[in-house]
Amino acid sequence: MLNRVAVLSDIHGVLPALEAVLAEPDVRTADRIVLTGDIAAGPQPVQVLDLLTGLGDRVVWISGNADRELVEHRRGRRDTIPDPIAPWAAEQLRDDHLDLLDALPRSLSLSVRGLGKVLFCHATPRDDEEVVLVDSRLDRWEEVLDGLGTDIRTVVCGHTHMPFVRLAHGRLVVNPGSVGMPYGRTGAHWALLGPGVDLRITRFDLHAAATRLGQDSSYPDIAQWADYFLHARATDADALTAFAPRDGRDRSP
Repeated sequence: MLNRVAVLSDIHGVLPALEAVLAEPDVRTADRIVLTGDIAAGPQPVQVLDLLTGLGDRVVWISGNADRELVEHRRGRRDTIPDPIAPWAAEQLRDDHLDLLDALPRSLSLSVRGLGKVLFCHATPRDDEEVVLVDSRLDRWEEVLDGLGTDIRTVVCGHTHMPFVRLAHGRLVVNPGSVGMPYGRTGAHWALLGPGVDLRITRFDLHAAATRLGQDSSYPDIAQWADYFLHARATDADALTAFAPRDGRDRSP
């Protein structure tokens, strides 16, 4: 049984944001740091993976759709990736990075004090790019959580870059938000589990971070990328509008 677990999701290769979260006292003292996917697809993929692997067994890794896509692209399993920065990021990775990402599980569970058995995944327990939102219908939640053991009372996911905590059919569902590509509010978003759930935001110097990305990353459009994502130019309303059709809400009853 773990006392405290820090959950970091959707880092997307943003080293300054990751470093800021890792420096938090509650992250430094957590029993485990769980990464719920989309770790490297961004402007500093090599630096982010090397930093995280250097932390050893304290870090628990889960694959996200973007991690899978990086491997598929580099190993000839797909020709394109929807995210414009992802093909560039895929080309930066070493073979050991590809092996690491390719071997990651899609989900796993840990026992956390106060929460019992917690299932961690990227998008939903059954799919790494399926969309569920804080305002998704209860029948949608019933669909995506179908098949989980009755002993799992908490599900932690990521993918949509917007933090929330809600009940769905008796299970607590937690999304910590995004460390590196937040929607709605600036800062690096993460969560601390045990004995309850605490959504956190770590503030860091956005101007300094953008300057550093511009110096460290060879991605051709890095200035525009850094301005848009570090400053959370996409609002929560923008993101919900874009994601909403993908959670099945437009289907006829």
